[in-house]
Amino acid sequence: MTQRCTWATSEALAHYHDKEWGVPSRDDRHLFEMLVLEGAQAGLSWSTILNKREGYRRAFAGFDVDAVARFTPKQIDALMLDASIVRNRSKLESVVANARAVQQIRDEHGSLSNFVWSFVDQTPIQNSWTSYQHAPASTEVSDALSKGLKAYGCKFVGTTICYAFMQAIGMVNDHQGDCEFHAKCAALGKKGRNRKASR
Repeated sequence: MTQRCTWATSEALAHYHDKEWGVPSRDDRHLFEMLVLEGAQAGLSWSTILNKREGYRRAFAGFDVDAVARFTPKQIDALMLDASIVRNRSKLESVVANARAVQQIRDEHGSLSNFVWSFVDQTPIQNSWTSYQHAPASTEVSDALSKGLKAYGCKFVGTTICYAFMQAIGMVNDHQGDCEFHAKCAALGKKGRNRKASR
């Protein structure tokens, strides 16, 4: 039987846990997607967001930053009628604001990846919790990342959301010590160390 973190309690969560969570990602489109989804999750369960993930991909042009940055208020009005996503106007408007912020980040840092990974010196933080309950909700690094993103005009990027984002994209390895994916993510972290993403 596969030994997983205790939070992977459904088939969808287990699939996400095994294939994606904690795996170091430097793909800008994926990073933007996770930033959007973590922001959408505020006040909701991650299961709810995972179940709506395909809806979000359809609604937001496959998370193409440049396409989303061009969204108009009329498009947001239309999305407010789309039951396949969370219909919260503030959250939907934040996706467009964040896409525009990411364009600026990209112009100044070469990529979103270079910017976010700079907060951990391009190298994943390795933790080893006996239980996922011991993992923090935020850290000094997530505080700094939150502040950095907000400086570019990003919304729904508080420190708790930023820490969840860091966990999701492998900036921090928070798989439990007894989870068989802890070592896999740690090995991937070593392989990608100090690698800056090209534009």
